[in-house]
Amino acid sequence: MHETAEARLKRMKMRSWRRGTKEMDLVLGPWADAHLAGLSAPELEEYELLLAENDQDLMAWILGSATPPADFAALLARITTYARDRLAGK
Repeated sequence: MHETAEARLKRMKMRSWRRGTKEMDLVLGPWADAHLAGLSAPELEEYELLLAENDQDLMAWILGSATPPADFAALLARITTYARDRLAGK
């Protein structure tokens, strides 16, 4: 059975909000709410692959304590900027 676009976005948002760590919930959840609907098909594919990564790696990449894989670098930069701006009240 093929998943509808609406069901896919809903699933991806839920996976963004229900990670293994609260910290990643608070980074990925708001970003997903704000941006998923506007992503292109290739961007959604990339985000879905990112969701498969473990939280410890994601957090290290977002905090800059580890270098992300090149395939995720641009997306992680967008997510990191969004998270920092939210924390700064922008």
